[in-house]
Amino acid sequence: MAAAPHRTAAPEASVAGTARGWLLDRIAALWALLTDRPVSLYAASVLRIGYGLLYLVFLLREFPHRDEIWGPGSPWTPALAQQLFDQTGWKSILVLSDSRAYFELCYAMALVTSALFMLGWRTRAMSVLFAVVVTSFHARSIFMTDGGDNLILLMALYLVLTACGRRWSLDARRDRLKAARAGNTPEPERSFSTRQLLDARNTLTTVVHNCGIFVIAAQVCFLYGSAGLYKIQGQTWGGGTALHYALNLELFQPWPALSHLVDAYPMVIALAGYVTVLLQVAFPFVLFGKLKYPVLVALLGMHVGIAVLLGLPLFSGAMIVADAVFLPDRFYASVPRLWRRAAQRTGMRRRAPGRATGFGSVPPQGGPGASGSKHQAAHAQSGTTPAAVRASEQT
Repeated sequence: MAAAPHRTAAPEASVAGTARGWLLDRIAALWALLTDRPVSLYAASVLRIGYGLLYLVFLLREFPHRDEIWGPGSPWTPALAQQLFDQTGWKSILVLSDSRAYFELCYAMALVTSALFMLGWRTRAMSVLFAVVVTSFHARSIFMTDGGDNLILLMALYLVLTACGRRWSLDARRDRLKAARAGNTPEPERSFSTRQLLDARNTLTTVVHNCGIFVIAAQVCFLYGSAGLYKIQGQTWGGGTALHYALNLELFQPWPALSHLVDAYPMVIALAGYVTVLLQVAFPFVLFGKLKYPVLVALLGMHVGIAVLLGLPLFSGAMIVADAVFLPDRFYASVPRLWRRAAQRTGMRRRAPGRATGFGSVPPQGGPGASGSKHQAAHAQSGTTPAAVRASEQT
C-alpha cells in the first residue's frame, strides 16, 4: 500500500519532464533560427530593389510637378508644414530652407539615393539615407499620400534593419571580386578578443536582420488580415457593391471604357469581391504550407487588376514587392538557373564553343590571339590547373 503513490507519481514526473524537454527544444530551435544565420537574404534584396526602383520611378514621374507637391511653390507651404510638425512630431529635411536651390538639391539627392539604394552600393549607409528621403517627402505633403505611400514609408524604415545588400547588389559583387583576388591567401592571425568582437558583431547583425524580416512579414500579415476583417463587417463587399462603386468613380477611372466593360458583368464583380475577402482573411493562416503559393499568385493578379482598373500603380507595386518576402531563398536562387536553361532551350543564349561546363570552370585568359592561349588550352585539356600553367610559363 505504501508503494502505490510512488508508482502513480512516476508517470506524472515523466510527463512533466517530456513537456519540459519539448519546451526547451522549441526555445533552442527558435534561438537558433534567430541567431545562427540570416534568413531570406534574397527576399530582402528583392525588397531593396523593388522599393528603390518604385520610389525612383515615382520621383521621376512627379518631376514636372515637384514644386507644386513638395517645393516652395506648393499651396501647403513650408511654414504650414512646420506648424503641423510641431503638433505631430514629424520631421522633414525639405522644410529646413525656403530656397529653391536647396529644394532642387534635395530632389537630386533623393533621385541619386533611390538609384544607389536600388543598386546596392554601400547599402548600409544608403538604406539610412533612403529612409530619410522617404520620410521627408512623405511628411512634406502628408495630406496627398495614400496607402501605397504609407507602406513604402514603413518598408523603408524596416529595411534599415536588414542586410539587404548581401545578394544581387554592387556590394555583393565587390565582395566576390575581393575574395577572388585574395585567392588562397591565408587570413591574418587575430587575437582572441578580436575574434570575440567579430563573432559578437556577426551575431548582432544576424539577429537584427532576422528581426527586421519577421517584422516585415508581420506587417504584411496585419495589413491583409485587418483589411479582410474590415471588409466582412458590412454587405458592400459580399455582393460586389464596393467594386461597383469604385469602378464608377471618375477619380479611379484611368480608362473609363475598360471600367464600364468590367462593371457590365455583375456576377464577375460579385465573385471578385468574395475572392478578395477570402484571400485577405485567409492569408495569415496559409503562410506555413504550400497553399501560400497559389494565394500569392491570386494576390498578384488582384494587385495587377487594381493598378490597371483603378489607376493605383504605386499602391499595387508596393504590395507586390511586400508579398515577395514570403518566397523562400531557394526560389530566388533557382530563378537565374531556370532563366539560363530556358534561354538555352529557345536559342536565345548559346554556350560558347570549347567552354567547360560546371560551376568551377574558368574561362581561358588572354585575347583570342594571345601567344599563351593555345598553351593554356592544352594544359586545361590535360587536366593541369591554372596555377600550374602560370608556374610552367614562369619557369
